[in-house]
Amino acid sequence: MLRFLLMRIACAIPVLAILSVVTFAISQAPPGNYADYIRLQLINQGGASFAEADAQAKAYSVEHGLDKPVPLQYLNWIGGIITRGDFGHSLYYNKPVADVVGERLPRTLLLALVCHLLASVLGIGFGIWAATRQYSWIDSTLSAISFLGMTVPRFLMALIIVYLLVFQFNVSEIGSFFSPQFGGAPWSWAKFVDLVRHVWPVVAIATFGGLAYNMRVMRGNLLDTLNAQYVETARAKGLSGGAVVMRHAVPNALHPLVMYQGVVLPYMLTGEIETAIIFALPTVGPAIVGSMAVGDVYVTATFMMVLSATLIVGNIIADMLLVMLDPRVRQYAGS
Repeated sequence: MLRFLLMRIACAIPVLAILSVVTFAISQAPPGNYADYIRLQLINQGGASFAEADAQAKAYSVEHGLDKPVPLQYLNWIGGIITRGDFGHSLYYNKPVADVVGERLPRTLLLALVCHLLASVLGIGFGIWAATRQYSWIDSTLSAISFLGMTVPRFLMALIIVYLLVFQFNVSEIGSFFSPQFGGAPWSWAKFVDLVRHVWPVVAIATFGGLAYNMRVMRGNLLDTLNAQYVETARAKGLSGGAVVMRHAVPNALHPLVMYQGVVLPYMLTGEIETAIIFALPTVGPAIVGSMAVGDVYVTATFMMVLSATLIVGNIIADMLLVMLDPRVRQYAGS
């Protein structure tokens, strides 16, 4: 098992190197940079002439190395990460990029993990429930719910909920994790309840899509597994229906869902990002959009690199779960 894990980590290193090049190139793709944003702000808000604003923008560009070729900027950025753990300096936030990421990434990951756990538990449970009651009203209702969850865009659900909260229920505290009285207060049950009141729309929307996929896949796989010969043999031996389903059918039907864990974390992160942008929560989503809008290249590249790395980490976790679940894969991994 350890040898298999080390091999997967070793294979991930060159993939991360390629992803770093791709993400930095994508972050540099939009025209202009932060110096252009400074020039625009000096003209529109500072009242400076174009010549004065252009001179200050060029001086800023030279000072921060924005005038250098893109390959050289990439080498400086990746060299700082490898040698010093330095992801660069955020031009817009005027602080190290590591601080910007450290402020927003833990919240985003925590929300994504909560959504993932809810989507997995509820989706797998509903999938088993629907498969064991095929063609009943329960199966039809759950299938309709899964269809809606996989087809309705998450940003549209977020817009609808924002409209209902703001214009129908007069909710004014949109765009924060806590009410003002709980902002700097120590953790308590009241603060936790206040947090749930603020983040439940994001959790509900991101969970809904993952739940629908898990339920649909689990139902289809379990129906196929229930018709397998070894399941019929287990029934013929006199095992109860619950034992046949839970001990023999469900573990084998879980294999595709275990492999899905390799992409579920990035999926949940993007779901959280989409809804967080609509609700203006201080997480990764608004930071990525804001940094791309002003040309804060190091923040954009670092966040995109982190999101790409979650896909690799997710695939490694999925491989390890599959090794533990399936003896055949464990035998192959040990060979």
